[in-house]
Amino acid sequence: MRPLDGIQVIELTSWMAAPSAAAILADMGAEVIKVEPLTGDPVRGLGRQPKLPEGAPPLDAGFQVDNRGKKSVTVAIDQAEGADVVRRLIANADVFLTNLLPHRQERYGLEPDSLRSVNRRLVHATLTGFGLTGPDAGRPGYDVSAFFGRGGVTDTTTDPGAVPPRAPLAQGDHTTGLAMVASVLAALRLVEQIGEMQVVDVSLYATALWSMASELAPALIDRRKPTPRDRHHQVSALVSRYPCSDGRWIIVNMPGSGWWERFCHAIGEPELAVDPEFDHPKKRFDRMSDLVDRIDAVMMTKTASEWGRIFDDRGLIWEPIKSLPEIVDDPQARATGLFVELDHPMGEGTFETLANPIRISGVDTFPRTPAPGLGAHTDEVLAKLGYTDDDIADLRRSGAIT
Repeated sequence: MRPLDGIQVIELTSWMAAPSAAAILADMGAEVIKVEPLTGDPVRGLGRQPKLPEGAPPLDAGFQVDNRGKKSVTVAIDQAEGADVVRRLIANADVFLTNLLPHRQERYGLEPDSLRSVNRRLVHATLTGFGLTGPDAGRPGYDVSAFFGRGGVTDTTTDPGAVPPRAPLAQGDHTTGLAMVASVLAALRLVEQIGEMQVVDVSLYATALWSMASELAPALIDRRKPTPRDRHHQVSALVSRYPCSDGRWIIVNMPGSGWWERFCHAIGEPELAVDPEFDHPKKRFDRMSDLVDRIDAVMMTKTASEWGRIFDDRGLIWEPIKSLPEIVDDPQARATGLFVELDHPMGEGTFETLANPIRISGVDTFPRTPAPGLGAHTDEVLAKLGYTDDDIADLRRSGAIT
């Protein structure tokens, strides 16, 4: 038994944000039918492909993360017959999940008003760059632009005078996908209670603002921009990053009082705790650049792992800055089931991918099958809708499906 057994989701989406939400719904037991254009979701094969041994079958690792556990149906929704296929799918579904902009939903008769007569108990869920209302409701947006750029994430993480940093691939997409999962689950509950369609509106921009809430909330009141601070101008030397002798960096995060003396003793500098230049938080803030240089010199005398053992012995809060290959071998990630093994989509053994972060005690929320091949389930799904073999052949000849 999984939480969403018996729930059917029709997914008409592309790229990563909305598909990632549907993947989690599939992990939790929903039947997710992914409606793709005849050429497929444009993200197929687009991301970095893993380097594999010579002769190994290809594996689109990024696509697998966001599309595992689904069925794929290819439909040309710009044809009347294709749009009708999608509406017939939606008539039997619990959730319609899309990232089509409002004007495109209206063009194909897939907006909420058109679908109420098709399925009055539907959860109609749209994920866009900027939401369904307001002057930019029809504006396209990806996470790099709508989440990181306009959402204030990039500006807040740019050191003074530095080039704005590169946005991590699809980080805003996957964060917004989680918001969509929560919204769909709440909307399903409402449909259960009142028996009427629920319209879900989730955007990259809104999720970005929520993710920035701690820094955005004061700006709502005083309209002031947070002071950008590089490492030598931080508020606290104990909320910072430090280099070690092996070229590694560690992060320390000990806000509040009571940590300074313990930290100074841990790094072998007890006199620093009572130095009249640094014996008060205000003094440390005023002389932050000198203080950081002094701590840097000490930290550069040991490796990151050596400092880690010392800090752990003292009960200090720290973590290493890890690379992605190191995370793959992190025993904590392994112990908490953050990676799972699935059958290879081409029938060649197995491969590892990421589990979603949702954990419910004693409940299976892990993926079970890999992402589908393009259109792999078209005939199966249409047959269940009542299309005959001749109907399907006619649709294929007309170019409405492949």
